[in-house]
Amino acid sequence: MGAFAALVAVAGVIGIAAAYGAYRVYTSDLPSVDRLKHYEPRMMSRIYAGDSQLLEELATERRLFLPYGDIPKVVKQAFVSAEDQNFWRHRGVDPTAILRAAVVDLQRIRQGRRPMGASTITQQVAKNMLLGNEMSLSRKFKEAILAMRIEQVLSKDRILELYLNEIYLGQQSYGVASAAQAYFDKPLDRLTLAEAALLGALPKAPNNYNPFRNAEAARDRRNWVLDRMADDRDITAQQAGAAKAEPVTPSGYHRPDTVVGAGYFAEEVRRRLVERFGADATTEGGLSVR
Repeated sequence: MGAFAALVAVAGVIGIAAAYGAYRVYTSDLPSVDRLKHYEPRMMSRIYAGDSQLLEELATERRLFLPYGDIPKVVKQAFVSAEDQNFWRHRGVDPTAILRAAVVDLQRIRQGRRPMGASTITQQVAKNMLLGNEMSLSRKFKEAILAMRIEQVLSKDRILELYLNEIYLGQQSYGVASAAQAYFDKPLDRLTLAEAALLGALPKAPNNYNPFRNAEAARDRRNWVLDRMADDRDITAQQAGAAKAEPVTPSGYHRPDTVVGAGYFAEEVRRRLVERFGADATTEGGLSVR
C-alpha cells in the first residue's frame, strides 16, 4: 500500500511538472494584453467637397465605433445571451460551458462534424485582437490564458465594448453599428428587439445566417437568440413571442449620395493621403478630409 501511494505521489508530481512545462512553453511568446488598453479601431476615412458633399469612402473594413454607453442595452443583451450567458460571472473562461461543449463535441466528432467549442466573449476578444484564427489546441490554450489576463486588466464593460466593435458580422461589416447599417440601413439605437436578436445571431456563422441569402436559417437562429434572452430574463416570454412573429426583412445599406463625376478627383486625393500618411492610415485611420 505504501509503495502504491508513493507511485501515485510520483505520478502526481510528474503531472504537475508536465503541466507547468506546457504552461511555460505556451506562454513564452504570448502577446501583451496591454495593447488592448490603448485600442484604436480601424475606421473608414471619408473625403468631402468644400460644400460638405461626400466624394468618397475609403476603407478596408467598414466599422463605426461606438463607446459602451452608446450601445443600446438590448443589443448588449442579445450578444451576451447568444454568445456567453455567464459573461458577467466568469473570469475569462467558463468551466460549465467547457464541460457542456465536451459532451456535445464527443457526439459531433463521431458524426464527423466540427466541434461547437466553448469560447467566452473574452476569449473571442483574445482570438480576434491578439492571436488570429488558427485552428489548434495550442491556440485554444493560449486563448484561455490571455482571456484570464484580459479579465485582470480590463473591466467587463470595456471587454464587451471591444467585442461589439470588433466582431465581424458579414456584409463587409465589423462591429454592431456597421452591421445595423448593412442589414437594416438604420442607426443602432433604432433597432427593434427582433433586429437586435438577428444581429446577435450572426457571430456564430455570418454567411450561414445572412438574412439576404438564408432568411429561414436567419429567422430560426434569431428566434433561438430570443429564447435565450427570455431564459436570461432580459425580456419576457411575451416580448420574445411578439419579436418572433416579425418577418425577417433586411433592407441593406444605402450608401450616401456622392458627387457625380468626382471619382478622378477623389482618387487623386487618396493618392496624396497615402503619400502623406501611409496606406494604413488612409483606409483605417478614420480621416475626415475636406
